[in-house]
Amino acid sequence: MLIKQLLLPRFGRINLKGDLHTSSRLYNNANLVLSSTKNQVTTLTFNNPKKLNGWTVPMFERIFELLDKHGKDEETKVLVMTGSGPYYCAGANLSENIKPMHPKKLHTMITESNQRVFNNFLDFPKPILVATNGPAIGASVTAAALCDGIIASENSTFLTPFANLAIPPEGCSSIHFERILGKEAAKKMLGEGWKVSAEDAKKIGLVLDVVPQTELMPKAQALAEKWVTEGRKRTIPGGGQINEYKEVNLRESIQLADAFVSYKFLDAQYNFLKSKGKLQDARTFWILKTLQPLWSKLL
Repeated sequence: MLIKQLLLPRFGRINLKGDLHTSSRLYNNANLVLSSTKNQVTTLTFNNPKKLNGWTVPMFERIFELLDKHGKDEETKVLVMTGSGPYYCAGANLSENIKPMHPKKLHTMITESNQRVFNNFLDFPKPILVATNGPAIGASVTAAALCDGIIASENSTFLTPFANLAIPPEGCSSIHFERILGKEAAKKMLGEGWKVSAEDAKKIGLVLDVVPQTELMPKAQALAEKWVTEGRKRTIPGGGQINEYKEVNLRESIQLADAFVSYKFLDAQYNFLKSKGKLQDARTFWILKTLQPLWSKLL
């Protein structure tokens, strides 16, 4: 019973499938992502700057709700995504709680939750333009790379610290990054944790353009309206096909679930939390990694 109680009270991933409706009772989600439409361009703004617009369960619920709505909305021809405050998005929140559950159930939940995140972007039927107003981290970078284009403010940075977290690439980036960035840049971003500046992002082909912060949204609106006029259709940069990328997403999601229940990941989380002075959370991961040889037999 002790092992089941420990699995995993503060294991840092998102339970998008099982707990979305429960979470919605606890949070007022409407203001987490704002929506406005002008000239057939709908802008979604991540609006939790105190948490650096990190993707929490309630925020994901709101994003999915709006993607579904505007995917069907006749008034929306192009979607723009941006953030409020200094960050575009700090990525998926690794400090969210997950209810204690059997390790095998946890593995399935992580696989399906991660798969759902990126399938929502792949399935959106209209062009998506991302306007990064500041740093983008982790899943917010890989999801943006699946969109039709990115415009970056000059203070934007792009970081995919998967190797440092002892987890594999996600969001189809294991193949997509090499296609759009080239082998060297993809390796640096995914394997070495290279934090890419806005200017470097333009050089390697991650973003279309870099603009001053004050010009970001006017430029994004103008480009999106141009896409409307051109009748632009949804495309994945690099020539990727939705069915192919969904298969990649499933494979990566399984690999991610494998990593999240591995000793290497738990040890990395323990060391990270300890370095940040979060000793109570670090202790939880110490217990988990210590007992991992026992509870992993339940997978």
